[in-house]
Amino acid sequence: MEHQASDDEPPVVRREENKRRRRKMKAFTSTSAVSTDHIAVEFVLPTTNKNSKYPDTLHLDVTGNWTVEQVKVQIWHRAVTTKLCPEFYQKYSPDHCMLLYQKKGNWYEIYDKQQVFQTLDCIRYWKALRKEVGKIHLVIRQQPNEDSLQYQRFLNHLIGYDVTDVSNVHDDELEFTRRKLLTPRKIELSDRDPKLYSMDPWITPKPLPEYLLSKISNNHILVVIHKDTTSQTIKVSIDDTPVQVLQSFFTKITKKRAILGISEDVSESDFVLRVCGREEYLYGNYAISDFHWIRQCLKNGEEIHLVLEHPPDPELDVVQKEDWSQVDDCTGVAGTHEQLTITEKDHEKVFTISLWDCNRKFRVKILGIDIPVLPRNSELIVFVEASIFHGQQLLAQERTTSKPFNEEVLWNTWLEFNIKIKDLPKGASSMADAILLDKYCYPVALPKSKDSPDSEMEGERGQREMPNHLRKQFEQIIATDPLHPLSSEDKELLWHFRQECMKDPKAYPKFLSSVKWGKQEAVAITHCLLERSTVWDRSSHDVGLALQLLDCHFSDENVRTLAVRKLETLEDDDVLRYLLQLVQAVKFEPYHDSALARFLLKRALRSKRIGHFLFWFLRSEIAQSMHYQQRYAVILEAYLRGCGEAMLQDLRKQVEMTEALQKVTREIKQMSAEKYDVSAQVVFQLRQKLEGLQTSGLPDSFKVPYDPGLRAGALVIEQCKVMASKKKPLWLQFKRADPTTLSRDTIGIIFKDGDDLRQDMLILQILLIMESIWELESLDLSLLPYGCISTGNKIGMIEIVKDATTIANIQQSTVGNTGAFKDEILSQWLSEKCVNEDKHQQAVERFVFSCGGYCVATYVLGIGDRHNDNIMITETGNLFHIDFGHILGNYKSFMGISKERVPFVLTPDFLYVMCTTGKKSSPYFLQFQVRSFCFTC
Repeated sequence: MEHQASDDEPPVVRREENKRRRRKMKAFTSTSAVSTDHIAVEFVLPTTNKNSKYPDTLHLDVTGNWTVEQVKVQIWHRAVTTKLCPEFYQKYSPDHCMLLYQKKGNWYEIYDKQQVFQTLDCIRYWKALRKEVGKIHLVIRQQPNEDSLQYQRFLNHLIGYDVTDVSNVHDDELEFTRRKLLTPRKIELSDRDPKLYSMDPWITPKPLPEYLLSKISNNHILVVIHKDTTSQTIKVSIDDTPVQVLQSFFTKITKKRAILGISEDVSESDFVLRVCGREEYLYGNYAISDFHWIRQCLKNGEEIHLVLEHPPDPELDVVQKEDWSQVDDCTGVAGTHEQLTITEKDHEKVFTISLWDCNRKFRVKILGIDIPVLPRNSELIVFVEASIFHGQQLLAQERTTSKPFNEEVLWNTWLEFNIKIKDLPKGASSMADAILLDKYCYPVALPKSKDSPDSEMEGERGQREMPNHLRKQFEQIIATDPLHPLSSEDKELLWHFRQECMKDPKAYPKFLSSVKWGKQEAVAITHCLLERSTVWDRSSHDVGLALQLLDCHFSDENVRTLAVRKLETLEDDDVLRYLLQLVQAVKFEPYHDSALARFLLKRALRSKRIGHFLFWFLRSEIAQSMHYQQRYAVILEAYLRGCGEAMLQDLRKQVEMTEALQKVTREIKQMSAEKYDVSAQVVFQLRQKLEGLQTSGLPDSFKVPYDPGLRAGALVIEQCKVMASKKKPLWLQFKRADPTTLSRDTIGIIFKDGDDLRQDMLILQILLIMESIWELESLDLSLLPYGCISTGNKIGMIEIVKDATTIANIQQSTVGNTGAFKDEILSQWLSEKCVNEDKHQQAVERFVFSCGGYCVATYVLGIGDRHNDNIMITETGNLFHIDFGHILGNYKSFMGISKERVPFVLTPDFLYVMCTTGKKSSPYFLQFQVRSFCFTC
């Protein structure tokens, strides 16, 4: 099977009627370029010879510079003139057929009708096989059958967007990307390990923190393995793999097989280990201490319970057969400037124009605007300002003359920008509506990158020794905060010593910010430097640097591909940790098909857990980010077409549950609109509606969207209620659906409609990253980043933390409204919950650590609006914060005066728990101070 395009992708074809045509291309080296003027091809036609009953064929010497569309026209013309089946060729046009060829047993479609024929991948393939005559099939385009249409409707429902609706699409990029992503999907599916994918072990490859090692006796732990209604406890090393654990178990039960119901003709190879009550497997050649669930049990001091069962059937993950052929790997390749240039060519041999031959200034024609509702102020004027950006870099800007407001304002004038057409970089975007572009006689193509005339001298000139006084300034520039803007002098220095920048990966974001992307020569030099440098790939991994190159400041495809190469080495656990940012970074890609989109697709198709969260992150953005709906939808469709039937059905159940709960929530909100309190009648109505859903519409079980390892079952109706809040969130309790669960607790979910939970997701994700950083230093924060996920437009789910309540509830439940003024209330409550002295001491220690962690986190992240209603505590002393509506210093204010008085919350009742009052200190408080200082360092 053909592998996906390499990282060094040449640029795209830009047609005059479609400047924003977006394409992903494969590297086309000079040695692979076809220099012949004519290419011998045998075309197998869709019609049949009446005498021989074989398909009609035509032999044609194709001119290399012809476009695919011109080739099809020539074939049609030849078929008509030779009178091959006139009733077909005179009735239909060339667009009625598509061009297909075979390569390594797979069918590929020559998709782009504006592509130059000699740049096609099939030409390179035939040349490699030393074929003198290639073969291309003209095949009638088939309409999708009813099964395919029904499957597409199912996918559209899961996506929340109809990817087949092109009514509001101005070019063919959407359909083109759908077809283009088929190739990486097929490659990933062919390489996917069915067993590994079906069980998807959650691994944390980082070393076990010292504080967890201290809880392990002699490098061994106890594991309880259950089989049906019986169990067996065994002692295993933390370095044992799951296979070794199974071997130890079967050795231990040699004489107990009958009791455990295990027959003599089976062995450990017939079984796998799964976490009791969760869809998490211990599988693969990893130490059991590397499994996330094992570490969670060690951290929380809980017993490790596993269930012995047969592995899941990989056939459940069957993928529906594709109706499409793969797209030619070089689709969108325009060839070199030498192949495309009109210089020194006969007029008859010109079929495309190189963008680099267009030496005049770029211009657009502003037509006008319609204003359906006129403003009351008739003295207002209107003008159009058009800008060209590359990332955040403004390349050119012009504006029309001002005109008075009317129902229709017309300019019908050209705006000429101070940038030449040849200098327009790939990925540049325009901010203007209702415009026309210049028209040319032939398609205009942006050539692949070439060596700059400056490149031969680049090494010699860039190796000059940097003076000491400039080196200090250079190092200061590199060390500045990524958010600090560079001055023009800084940019000049970085560009002048660009070779020096290429020696240090930390300098890449600063250097690339100094590039003048509106100058063709500067872009060519930059691409040459990036291509030749090996420092980036050899450097130690730094996700932060890669994310910098994926932000809104960089639109160049080569730069963004460089960043994705760094991400390729990430483990699944790290991909999950940064997935939220990576999904947002897709917005800054210049085209739908990108290295980042393909990276996310590949990793999701390898791991069900990554795929689960990618699904919800994308679906949420599709519902809320209207400008990026198509982009996210096409990536999500590509994932759903490869995730397998079992995953599709799980996602279907989650979507159905979300839609049903959203409908109920909106009905409840209408019943008690604008009221903060909730009457008994409203709760009664809620339970009636949930009862009706339970008996008729809700799935019998579903994976919890914020925790796919947990499967929820039926609603516990009598425990469900409406919360006393303006948005009327639902407090829901579900039974656990997994029969192997050992917990009697329900699964508590708050379902919200009306709040955008993406900001809460961001803070909770950063808390997880902070926790992982502190764990590397063996610092246990006891943070509690609860589950939270946005599932649509201002809808989502929040985990109800077990045995937790707000500080306000504790204060009010004890002595009423005056409880907030009594320092000892919180300490008394904790003592009541932890009667045992050892447990109380552990609870106070956990309170100290978590309080210190959240004090630092809320301070660093600028989290405001902290009060006793959004600070909670568990019965085991774990303090945690909720409701992150005001972050990064965006505090509440009144008449311009900030309501925030303190950088973080550390109240007298918190200090009282630490045995600190007045000027009296305590060992707990000293520990809090030391921990907080370590956290900030």
